[in-house]
Amino acid sequence: MRFRSVQLVIPCVLAATLLTGCSALSNFSWSSLSPFNWFGSKIEVSDAGVGGLNGGTPLAQEPINQALNGNYRLRSGMGTTNGQITAFYQALDGKEIKLLISGKPKAQVNRVEVMDAKITSVWGVKIGDAFSAHYRKAFEVCQLAQGDDARSVECIESQSKHVSYLYSGDWNGPEGLMPSDDILQSWHVSKIIWHAQARD
Repeated sequence: MRFRSVQLVIPCVLAATLLTGCSALSNFSWSSLSPFNWFGSKIEVSDAGVGGLNGGTPLAQEPINQALNGNYRLRSGMGTTNGQITAFYQALDGKEIKLLISGKPKAQVNRVEVMDAKITSVWGVKIGDAFSAHYRKAFEVCQLAQGDDARSVECIESQSKHVSYLYSGDWNGPEGLMPSDDILQSWHVSKIIWHAQARD
């Protein structure tokens, strides 16, 4: 009986543990094999910031990309807020804007607006939650939002001076007037907002 020889082929990455000089590994990083780098750490909104974004993060593409684990495509722009020039980055998933990161030009991140339903606050609040799930009344915790969100209501997280929730819903009342509590009960979180400056 004759036996055919069998050639054992070991992939370059595995062989590298036994052999040296595997040219394909010249730009390989062993840290990239870590499970933490396969999926990236979970991004949450806390008193300290959004994921790795905080008040010390430069308002620049690379630091923002790293702070968000490279999960989004970033697009930069300029605008005005209350008469002040602001710079911003939109974090996109496909064509959808999932986060808006803003601050003064060539400065640090000052505000992060989260619209991504996959990102929750550390207190368990998420996009789509009803007002009634977290608040009974708007008094002393909520106020009318400003700018493009002027028809919505912004409410402070009770356990944080840096996080608030934007509630939006249907209401035909006059502009500049806060909806009543019974109307707010059915409104839902449309944004989770982190502010670098503490809110009163």
